[in-house]
Amino acid sequence: MKEASPLIHPSAIIDPSAVLAEGVSVGPWTIIGAGVEIEAGTEVASHVVVKGPCKIGKNNKIFQFSSIGEDCQDKKYQGEVTSLEIGDNNVFRESCTIHRGTIQDNAITKIGSGNLFMVNVHVAHDCKIGNDIIMANNSAAAGHVVIGDRAILGGFTAIHQFCHIGPSVMCGAGTVIFKDIPAFVMASGHPAKPHGINTEGLKRLGYTPAAIADLKRAYKIIYRRGLTTEDAIQELLVLAVQTPAVNALIDSLQHSSRGIIR
Repeated sequence: MKEASPLIHPSAIIDPSAVLAEGVSVGPWTIIGAGVEIEAGTEVASHVVVKGPCKIGKNNKIFQFSSIGEDCQDKKYQGEVTSLEIGDNNVFRESCTIHRGTIQDNAITKIGSGNLFMVNVHVAHDCKIGNDIIMANNSAAAGHVVIGDRAILGGFTAIHQFCHIGPSVMCGAGTVIFKDIPAFVMASGHPAKPHGINTEGLKRLGYTPAAIADLKRAYKIIYRRGLTTEDAIQELLVLAVQTPAVNALIDSLQHSSRGIIR
């Protein structure tokens, strides 16, 4: 959609190659660059810059002063063609910065659906962000970070490059993360330390009392028994037979390249 539209402010600058579905709104003094695709229902506020290659799904809300799809801050980046892919129903509040990928990884930054990125959140190159995640004000993910579904990161959380944050993790405000955080674990501090299973979050997600009890048992196997990771995994595999949710913890341990927080 490049012709005049009541949903696109006359002061917006939209590259002729950009593809905007019917129903996309663009606010004043916003720039939509070449290679950008935006699906129906997405609202882009004023003073936003969106650069491509970038695909943005349906019903997203991008607030003012955000920068979506900009070149990454990696010094190895030399202008190669890389991309950003964003799913549906995400909210990017004021001044969020989301960067495209690098050829040193898979050349793409990916964001799922249903996420809330509060004011001044940064998602760096090559990150893989899941679904229904909350990143509170001023939290930041460095390059190549993976964040699992339903994780909640408190304000000013900082994540070192290549770290993996498991699903349903809860991080307190100001947490500084240098190692991986297994699924369901609560963490806080500088550096991040584990503080048990995210019991309240699991209740809200509908986990049964029996499943939560077994996840607490799994946490003790990992953190209270002095076991090696390999030995802990063997015990967790037994527990997972009766509580399949434990498999998410096993997956966190098996795919950790930086080691887990202790």
